[in-house]
Amino acid sequence: MSYGHYAARVVRAEPLTPHMRRVTLGGLDGFPGAGLDHRVKVFFPLPGEPRPVYPTGDDWWEKWRTTPVRAFFRTYTVRRHRPALGEVDIDFVLHGDGGPGSRWASRAAPGDEVGLWGPRAEYAPPPAADWVLLAGDETALPAIGAVVESMPGRAGPRRARVLVEVGSAAEEQDLAVPDGVRLTWLHRDRGESLATALPAADLPSGTPYAWIAGEAGVIRGLRRHLVGERGVPRGDIYFSGYWKRGRKGDED
Repeated sequence: MSYGHYAARVVRAEPLTPHMRRVTLGGLDGFPGAGLDHRVKVFFPLPGEPRPVYPTGDDWWEKWRTTPVRAFFRTYTVRRHRPALGEVDIDFVLHGDGGPGSRWASRAAPGDEVGLWGPRAEYAPPPAADWVLLAGDETALPAIGAVVESMPGRAGPRRARVLVEVGSAAEEQDLAVPDGVRLTWLHRDRGESLATALPAADLPSGTPYAWIAGEAGVIRGLRRHLVGERGVPRGDIYFSGYWKRGRKGDED
């Protein structure tokens, strides 16, 4: 898969829920679609700077570690890609000013500049899969939403069991859920969690493909459950720790 660097500007920004804000980035003519869960690294300017300053090229990471930069980066999932308009939507979880992504997204306004690197996608149910399991917290919700709304067309199997953990009912989003997809919202303020709900869930019969993402410790535990107690082959599970409790971000 080919990766590239892209300069982008904010076209608009709007709240989705109390702790989720959608930022539409434009100026992305030629930005390639990688898949339904395509991820990008977003480069943010330092506070008070007009644009991020950082190395590009195939060796950008080596240069990042040795060359002075004026930027932060974090990894996000593209919620929607509109190639004809050169636009992508990225949904940001807002958690105060403790992280550069949340701080930037809470203030993002038309004309603000960021950089993108990527994209990369992993969602790929095999032809033999009878149904799909999607599970994640709010950081995985953009990818889960994109996959759910693509069913039952090109997303593969026509059946899916979906579990999404969010802070409260106010964080639920209005997804276009087609027939054959069962979606359950889990609310932390009610004591509900992926860690307990998935092991207790009544899952469909047949051969599954599992896509799970969220806090790294939780996701590792769910993968062990699926392999050890549900008998799902390791090769039929995609799992990703989108974030790790106690760790600040990608470049730490």
